[in-house]
Amino acid sequence: MKVDVTTLAAKKSGSVTLDEAVFGLEPRKDILHRMVRYQLAKRQAGNHFTQERGDVSKTTKRIGSQKGGGTARHGNGSVSQFRGGGKAHGPRVRSHAHGLPKKVRALALRHALSAKVKSGELIIIDEAAMKAPKTADLKKSLGKLGVENGLIIGGVNLDENLSKAARNIPNLDILPSVGANVYDILRRHKLVLTTQAVSDLEARLK
Repeated sequence: MKVDVTTLAAKKSGSVTLDEAVFGLEPRKDILHRMVRYQLAKRQAGNHFTQERGDVSKTTKRIGSQKGGGTARHGNGSVSQFRGGGKAHGPRVRSHAHGLPKKVRALALRHALSAKVKSGELIIIDEAAMKAPKTADLKKSLGKLGVENGLIIGGVNLDENLSKAARNIPNLDILPSVGANVYDILRRHKLVLTTQAVSDLEARLK
């Protein structure tokens, strides 16, 4: 499919042909959902921890008499029903990550790109570069492109001026083509790709 290419200043700059195998699929929500869950689970720290009965340092002496106390027969004070005791079945340090086949991950990225094309939220620009790192100039250019909440994906190396100019703009992310991922694509309203990013993604996903 042919898509128009513009400059960062919203001026026409020709067209580019997108690979149907990467940008022309019918998006499947189940695959996108699996990939987003995979990414979010993988980034969880998993360092939550509470002391259980074996971790609490308390006396093991019996609290009261076995008989005649008028209350339940308790042993030491490290159990969960006493103040200062350990938590029963508390969270432990662990990894939340789970597996997802490499082919499914690649397919999910294709579906995410195709979803942006189908919804009309894909913009192709010739290059993502600026002469000076000025946030006001970048905001003006994005306004002309109709990008208020977006993700810009450039080539292998990002333009330093563009990266600096985008730091203070809310709801705007910039990634190199190697960092393109399903979660960041879906969480932003507009996807802005450079022609180099299109080539890199097609080579990566074919």
